Amino acid sequence: MTTELTGKTCTPCQGGIPALTRAEAEAYLAEITGWELLEGGYKISRDYRFSDFREALSFVDRVGELAEAEGHHPDIAFGWG
Repeated sequence: MTTELTGKTCTPCQGGIPALTRAEAEAYLAEITGWELLEGGYKISRDYRFSDFREALSFVDRVGELAEAEGHHPDIAFGWG
């Protein structure tokens, strides 16, 4: 399954559409690096490392802006040290 993931949106979050099956999620996961499936294939996760707190905060701010524009609000946790 070759797709352009950057052009997709999270339609299941809009309701009325079933979540991806584990096989579908694994097929998409094969197209990206660094991510892993959790909770039976219903969640994805990735760790990022930054050189300092300011860089980490800037990244979280950018992800937040993108998430808001997409109408998709992921759980994000970050810290330093």
